[in-house]
Amino acid sequence: MTHVYFVRHAEPNCQNHDDTLRELTPKGLADRALVTDYLRDKGIHAVLSSPYRRAVDTVAPLADALGLTIETVDGFRERAVGDWVEDFGGYSQRQWADFNYKLSHGESLREVQERNLKALDEVLERFGEQAVAIGSHGTALSTLIHHFRPGFGYAGFDRIRPVMPWIVHFTFDGRVCVGVEEHDVFTGKTSKI
Repeated sequence: MTHVYFVRHAEPNCQNHDDTLRELTPKGLADRALVTDYLRDKGIHAVLSSPYRRAVDTVAPLADALGLTIETVDGFRERAVGDWVEDFGGYSQRQWADFNYKLSHGESLREVQERNLKALDEVLERFGEQAVAIGSHGTALSTLIHHFRPGFGYAGFDRIRPVMPWIVHFTFDGRVCVGVEEHDVFTGKTSKI
C-alpha cells in the first residue's frame, strides 16, 4: 500500500493578497507542531509541497524532524482565482456548482483537479509502497477528495474552510484509492470520508 498524507496549510495571513508568498500567522506557525506530532511516526519517506510559502512552511518542521528535504511540486499549487475575490463563499459555491466556471486569469475546479491528479499520479509512480507527506491547500485538496469520493462537494469544502491545518490520508493499492480519512489535529479525531 502507498500512503499519501496531504497536509492543508496552517492559518495564513489573509491580509497578504500575494498567493505565492502569503505567510503563516503566529497561530499558524505554532500549529505546525500538531502536524509534525501526528505524522512523525507514520514512516514518511518523502516530504513534498505546493511551492506556495504557506504550504512549504507548514510541512517544514516535519521535514526537519525527519531529516528530509522538501521537494516542491508545481502541480500541487492552489487554484488560481484571478483577481482577489471579496465574496469568496459565493464564488466557491458557483465553482462547485459548475466545475468549468472560472474568472478571467483564473482556473476552474476541473483544471485544478486535473493538475493535482497528474501530480498525484507521478507521486504514486515514484513512491509506490511508501508513505509521503504533501503540503497542500483547501481547494486543491478538496478537488482531489471529490475525484475519489464524488459525494464530497461544496458542503464538504465549506465545512473544512476554517480548518487549518488539516490532514487527509489517502491509501492506494497500486493506483486504486482504497481509503480516504481525515484527521483533525486539534481533537485527534480520525474519520472516513
